[in-house]
Amino acid sequence: MPTFSHDGIDIAYLDEGEGEPIVLVHGFGSNKEINWVGPGWVSTLTGAGRRVIALDNRGHGASAKLYQSELYDPWLMARDVLALLDHLGLKRADLMGYSMGGRISACATLTAPERVRSLVLGGIGIHLIAGAGLPITIADALRAPSLDEVSDPMGRLFRAFADQTKSDREALAACIVGSRRTLSRDEVARIAVPTLIAVGTRDEVAGAPGPLAELIPGARAIDIPDRDHMRAVGDKVFKEAVLAFLAEPR
Repeated sequence: MPTFSHDGIDIAYLDEGEGEPIVLVHGFGSNKEINWVGPGWVSTLTGAGRRVIALDNRGHGASAKLYQSELYDPWLMARDVLALLDHLGLKRADLMGYSMGGRISACATLTAPERVRSLVLGGIGIHLIAGAGLPITIADALRAPSLDEVSDPMGRLFRAFADQTKSDREALAACIVGSRRTLSRDEVARIAVPTLIAVGTRDEVAGAPGPLAELIPGARAIDIPDRDHMRAVGDKVFKEAVLAFLAEPR
């Protein structure tokens, strides 16, 4: 698995297919395999003639584990994404993020709009500005001695997932604390690339997509029918909407 180093932090990534590049940024507690390979995104996009690049965010997957919460600020993690473009010699790419990855992708777009051809925000709606999404109590669940001692339903879900994937729970606890920064209305209004926002109709984490789309010039919102935050990721409606969006002339 290839890696590169940015600011002394080793970041793992995959790079498959040929054609116009798209960079995929996964959500909290996940990794490139779980968020993008398993649900069929990599095969779908390479099958559509795209070069697919996906990284493990710092603290996740095969990337370096950090234990200071301030090192997980989304603006810092956005720099990892842009550094990956530099590492691969890419001047510009489409960018798609899910949940926390959407927050990171929005920050990357605001940091270097000339590097982003288009932006897809999945699993993140108005909570990009009006809330931090996942509850901070997940940190307590991750740090608990065992799953049996976790009573909070959302906390149990993420603790069980972290145990199943053998993730570094202390790194994830630092991440859930440090990544909770929201953007302002003025900031999202400055997103000046074509943007698609997709959220499941049963998603209680992301916030509605429509109100966010109204704040981003020219953005479009779609509902992913009958899907919650976890199950929307690989949904057929989501994939079809993204493929059609990416195929539009820029």
